Amino acid sequence: MSKDVWALEVFRRAYALSLDVHRATQDFPRTEQYGGVAEQLRRSSKSICALLVEGGGRQANSDAEFRRYVVMALGSADEARLWCAYARDLGFADVQTCGAWQAAFEEIARMLQGLRRKLNADLAHSDH
Repeated sequence: MSKDVWALEVFRRAYALSLDVHRATQDFPRTEQYGGVAEQLRRSSKSICALLVEGGGRQANSDAEFRRYVVMALGSADEARLWCAYARDLGFADVQTCGAWQAAFEEIARMLQGLRRKLNADLAHSDH
């Protein structure tokens, strides 16, 4: 599989969402900017993209290595959903915004699961 992650729809969606999250969390309380919910939400959303890029570049010809990073990116998507819940429940962002973010992270997670399944299938076929 080609590791040009910028060409993957899941990467493009995760990147756009991380930009949206970053911009919106700039308005969270100052106490949340460093080490708080704002920083954690930004970090976990950006981590999805960073892991895909790192996995794609680390072993350009290794689906197994790339799959490892896809699984970690999936964990970051789940973590970002948790931070969305904190942002909502602490009143830092409105229910609609947090719901939209959570739905988007869920869709990204589904796409990452699909990518992982494809990589698993590719690896199974290459073993024969």
